[in-house]
Amino acid sequence: MIASGFFKKGSKLFLPLLSVAVCLSIWEVLHLIIGGDFLPSPYQVFKEGLRMFSVKIGGNTVWVHIYYSLRRVVIAYLLGAVTGLPLGMYMGWNRTFDKVVKPVFEVLRPIPPIAWIPIAILWLGIGEGPKIFICYVGAFVIFVLNAYTGMRYTDPLLIAAARTYGASRRQQLFNVAIPASLPSVFAGVQNALSMSWMCVLAAELVGAREGVGYLIIQGMDMYKPPMIMVGMIIIGIIGASLAVTLRWFERLVCPWRRDLT
Repeated sequence: MIASGFFKKGSKLFLPLLSVAVCLSIWEVLHLIIGGDFLPSPYQVFKEGLRMFSVKIGGNTVWVHIYYSLRRVVIAYLLGAVTGLPLGMYMGWNRTFDKVVKPVFEVLRPIPPIAWIPIAILWLGIGEGPKIFICYVGAFVIFVLNAYTGMRYTDPLLIAAARTYGASRRQQLFNVAIPASLPSVFAGVQNALSMSWMCVLAAELVGAREGVGYLIIQGMDMYKPPMIMVGMIIIGIIGASLAVTLRWFERLVCPWRRDLT
């Protein structure tokens, strides 16, 4: 029993390390085949990462660039949650409201967030406004969709049982429908954050002087593939860290979800 538990814990640590080692090995092989001018080696990227974190790029340290990107994402993400979650939930709860709003939403939903960049610059200038707006659009759509799905597909038997016990319409909404929709809502919470993070990088590729996207552009302008790769790795690490944080928070809010443990 103890041995199986030890093996299980060891596999949880060993398998991720094995995955990383395999990826680094494949990366090194591809570097030898393609050549360092196009694909730098893991060591070159590591060395460039140490250099970038020890100097200022564009007048700011890498940590400051990360801060600017995260700040834009957090502001847009919170705005998307405050507006998108209530809208999606009420669309899923009230059929009349859904019929009024859904046609307009379905027209706007397929438009990629990046397509809003030109009009966002015209509306908000070239400062922080358009960058936050692009992130907001990406998060808002996902918040609405997942909140709508969670509410619309709540088990009708739960609503019927609450109604049988004399629950009012308001009680059915807040005590039954919303808690039942939380798993779908949290799926949207994670996807919206990922989308917002991707959107800010795209927005920073146009006219930004700070942010992780700016680091990638600098690497392209100076023709330094290792610098570009460092920026990409920073994007991946931060995105994964945000996802893990949200899953931890979901376990606190939805402890009945055993698949999260």
